[in-house]
Amino acid sequence: MSWIRRKLWLLAVAVLPGYATGCNPLSMGFLTPVPVPPWVSERMEEKYAHKNDGRAPIMPPIRDGFPPPICEDPPSDGEVLRALPRVARGIPFGFEMFRDDVVIVKNRLVDKIDPPRFFPLVGPAQLHHCHWECVVYYSETVQSDYPFPTQIRKQRTQVIYIDKDHLHLYAGPDPDVQRQITLDLTKY
Repeated sequence: MSWIRRKLWLLAVAVLPGYATGCNPLSMGFLTPVPVPPWVSERMEEKYAHKNDGRAPIMPPIRDGFPPPICEDPPSDGEVLRALPRVARGIPFGFEMFRDDVVIVKNRLVDKIDPPRFFPLVGPAQLHHCHWECVVYYSETVQSDYPFPTQIRKQRTQVIYIDKDHLHLYAGPDPDVQRQITLDLTKY
């Protein structure tokens, strides 16, 4: 019995310094830091930061006697760049890909307003179609530093089509009701 106790004490004395010096990866319990790749934060930002890119805003009604609204707001450069295919995630100094000298040209293709109809969760509204063609000119650089330095640069062109559709509430032909709804939505 004493030799078992002695062996357990020797085992405890041999293992205890490893736990006390920080060599145990789980020594902090649930507070143990977990390594996270750097691209995880980029993917989380893409997922949560730009949630309104795909949503259709609801605008005040189109008033009788006024010219119909036109699509004045082209897609932002950030929206266009987010719509491009992602750059290949490479290995630092082994294989890296970059987009340089980016030029974006935006052209309005469609600007029309549908007749009023009922939309769930909105009510009677008119759909305003705004379709944009965005041509992106850039130089693609592929770089590798191992086993020997190499850099390849090519001029590229990508065409992206973006829909910026939005809804205009429909209040009927009564101008007083139209004015009141516009006042409620815009506060002026």
